[in-house]
Amino acid sequence: MRLSSLPLLLALAAAPLSAAEPSGPDVAAAAQALQPKVLAWRRDIHQHPELGNREVRTAALVAAHLRKLGLEVRTGIATTGVAAVLRGGKPGPRIALRADMDALPVTERTNLPFASKATATFRGETVGVMHACGHDAHTAILMGVAEALAGMRASLPGEVMFIFQPAEEGPPDGEEGGAPQMLAEGLFRDFKPEAIFGLHVFSTLHAGTVGYRSGPAMAASDRFNIVVKGRQTHGSRPWGGIDPIVAAADLIDTAQTIVSRRQNISRLPVVVSFGAIKGGIRYNIIPDEVELIGTIRTFDEGMREAVFADLRNVAEKIAAAHGATAIAKVPDTRGNPVLVNDPALTARMLPSLQRAVGADNVVQTDLNMGAEDFAYFAREVPALYFFVGATPRGQDPLTAPSNHSPDFFLDESALDVGLRALLQVTLDYLHGAPAGG
Repeated sequence: MRLSSLPLLLALAAAPLSAAEPSGPDVAAAAQALQPKVLAWRRDIHQHPELGNREVRTAALVAAHLRKLGLEVRTGIATTGVAAVLRGGKPGPRIALRADMDALPVTERTNLPFASKATATFRGETVGVMHACGHDAHTAILMGVAEALAGMRASLPGEVMFIFQPAEEGPPDGEEGGAPQMLAEGLFRDFKPEAIFGLHVFSTLHAGTVGYRSGPAMAASDRFNIVVKGRQTHGSRPWGGIDPIVAAADLIDTAQTIVSRRQNISRLPVVVSFGAIKGGIRYNIIPDEVELIGTIRTFDEGMREAVFADLRNVAEKIAAAHGATAIAKVPDTRGNPVLVNDPALTARMLPSLQRAVGADNVVQTDLNMGAEDFAYFAREVPALYFFVGATPRGQDPLTAPSNHSPDFFLDESALDVGLRALLQVTLDYLHGAPAGG
């Protein structure tokens, strides 16, 4: 969210994290004590964002903190990932907690005192870099949870793995990364948790609110790349060539019918979005080709495959109708699977979320068309991934700048809420709290 008044910004920056309904003496006291640190970590990471597989500074900050806590730390997993294990003083279950560390190629517009001024190279272009999705908050929260649990080590039953993951938004072209790469490099080889937990701050919920969904929660995501090839000519003589721009425009228009006319969206939602169109260099030259890239979101494997086939068909046939050709890589990259929250685990831990922030502040969310590579961890072990509201009270979450926006704004009370919720879930699981509390 863009804020124009510097005095207001400075007052906001100095304001303490708000406390919500107490969630038990250990959790409430630990969260209260850690608020200044978590706030400072979040602002520091926000001011120094790094793209996927380039989180060198962030990973070093995390690793140094975990070593200071006396944990067993492993670095360099999937390029810049960090993992650490805390062994409690009593026997008990093994669980894992995960946060992602990467930022996005977005130029920040918030005008916060700690706003990012960082730049980097992405797909051959110089871009701004911003924590426009809230991963800075996730990292700071998990650093706080690690410190809280380390302080309880002697009385803690079981073992906890802390996973600080790179490249959740996807690795750079031509590189491997993220959750699947961490697993491929043996993250769970010697420490196989029986459950894993994670969270995400979201603009669609008010600060102070926690959202959850049992079963399928976030969509599968796939990327596509379509190159429409025509024949270059002077802009004054379009008949002297084949115009790939007009063909591409027709292709984009017709592709909308894949969702509206080809898929039964009364059963499950489907999204096909074009995210970039690149073609041409000068106002009076019709170019040789136009590149289209975008994303497909689905919840069902059969629908997923049908959309792939339909988009390839539309691309090739529409291009041919204009005398052009289309090279359609659909999918170009097969992305994250559907993120599924284990129903039994969700039911068991729901009372913990309610205890942490108050039952009235825990809501069931709709299917989320966003995607998360936490889904790969959820395929390995039962998982619960929940959402923490980021939009200030008094502002409509439906119109607030969303995650991935250059104006994305995190109400920092979400840090306290996320810390208490994740810590409560962890402690209740380790101590064997049954469903229903």
